[in-house]
Amino acid sequence: MTADTVPSQKPLDRPKWWLLILGLALVLAGGFLAASIRGAGGTTVTDVRFAGADGKQMSALLYVPENATPQTPAPSILAVHGYINSRETQDGFAIEFARRGYVVLALDQTGHGYSKGPAFSNGFGGPDGLAYLRSLPMVDTDNIGLEGHSMGGWTVLAAAAAMPDAYKAVVLEGSSTGAPFAQEGSPEWPRNLGLVFSRYDEFAQIMWGVDRAGDVGHSAKLQAVFGTDKPVVAGRVYGDIAAGTARKLTQPATTHPGDHFSREAIGDAVDWFAATLEGGRPLPASDQTWFWKEAGTGIGLVGFVMVILGSIDLLLHFPFFTPLRAAPREAREKRDKRWWRDFALASILPAVLFFPVFGLIYLFVPPSPALPQVVTTQVTAWALLGAGISFAIGWFTRRTMEDRKADWLRSLALALATVAIGYFLVWLVGRLFVTDLRLWVVAIKFPSAAQWGISAIYVVPLTLAFLVTMRSLAGLTLAGESTAKRYVTAILALSGGIALMLAIIYGVLLTTGTLITAFDPLSTVIALQFVPVLTALAIIGTFTWQRTGSYRPAGLIAGLLVTLYVVAGTATQA
Repeated sequence: MTADTVPSQKPLDRPKWWLLILGLALVLAGGFLAASIRGAGGTTVTDVRFAGADGKQMSALLYVPENATPQTPAPSILAVHGYINSRETQDGFAIEFARRGYVVLALDQTGHGYSKGPAFSNGFGGPDGLAYLRSLPMVDTDNIGLEGHSMGGWTVLAAAAAMPDAYKAVVLEGSSTGAPFAQEGSPEWPRNLGLVFSRYDEFAQIMWGVDRAGDVGHSAKLQAVFGTDKPVVAGRVYGDIAAGTARKLTQPATTHPGDHFSREAIGDAVDWFAATLEGGRPLPASDQTWFWKEAGTGIGLVGFVMVILGSIDLLLHFPFFTPLRAAPREAREKRDKRWWRDFALASILPAVLFFPVFGLIYLFVPPSPALPQVVTTQVTAWALLGAGISFAIGWFTRRTMEDRKADWLRSLALALATVAIGYFLVWLVGRLFVTDLRLWVVAIKFPSAAQWGISAIYVVPLTLAFLVTMRSLAGLTLAGESTAKRYVTAILALSGGIALMLAIIYGVLLTTGTLITAFDPLSTVIALQFVPVLTALAIIGTFTWQRTGSYRPAGLIAGLLVTLYVVAGTATQA
């Protein structure tokens, strides 16, 4: 493309106020819907902080149904999320427990969410959570249940081991007794165990020593816990509830992270506590409303992206930022062989690098004060390596691209102002409705003070990586291409390779029951969230480029957003 090419569009004349207003309305309406579903029937939900055994602050959401008072104490449940999640991940379970009259403490594990760390310390925070729950005046301490998903199962088992007489029943969702982090189970311990282990759980080998989750009934480890030398039959109750030795296996048709989004998995947990705890409100397990809360925060998540877009558009009409406004110049005349090569590189390279980079960082880069979050270090290394390879190929193939003159000061100011507006709204929703913005495992959380500090460690390398990524996206633009096609191209370039990789992995899992990436199930699950995240970044990047003619503001905005998203949503190990 030559310098005298006619621009594809003129600079904008009027700000698109509707984007910002509609986005704001969606965020607030979604938060209101989420709060309404949580609070249905008179349940109150509060953000509680309390001191753990070593004085470190612990964080939780406390659900108190209307029937629970100091005069009429109610049965209670400690509910705990899995690794690199937070207290809101348990909302589906917590809402349904509270609707049935249980007081629920949805805990942030140590090193997760707003609980101070490091991760894995103090029994993952389980004993502290159970002790706090038992101290509440509206809790019937003779009827306490423990529910945990994945590493949250090990958290509640740590509580059960520390206080063996302080609970009555346990539900493990996609979790296990014994190695690597829990006390070995037996026919007597833990008390009244309900195991919800999905038919397509990615962690079957780690949890129960079987290659396929559908075969968990044949696990010798599980049979020992159930007190049988024969395959455990799903749906059958083993042992005796009154004696505290009852055991039951259920296998909903979902995956490990799918437990949070499964009516069947949540219903199995509800059924077990109805059978093992006294004093709850009888409701059929099929009577569930949690998905409306998830719809609310999901709507808020869409609204957040719209607020980011509307803020960019509005700010570019402020006098300080108007010099950034310019019509873009497309990089290519046609979709030739070079274009397809660059498109394939942008799309496939992240997928090819994903498991090797994540595995190498896990094995050879231990957490430290300099790099305190393993997952954020993995994401940073993955983004940097992919960007570096892309940049090197572009350099050696003499790939060039027309771009307006750099204005780094205004570009950085635009990025900071845009992200500040978006995260102010996240903070406001937290204050008004006691929730983050999420759909399933994709969540925008307002960072804690410690997480803001950790963000400073990762923001520069991640931003450098996304500057290269956004430059590559701009380099794929075609003269005369419609706006719709431009967005589709950007989305496929950023997320298409990861989406294809996951489609293959989960296609095989759902058809054969075998996880072909069983060598690293955690990274497999982590990869799921990058499809929607990268899709959102492609939209934001294209939108910004079309208004500024430069990849720089888009890269800076993406770097800030990804840093805050990952740091606030994962675990701190050091």
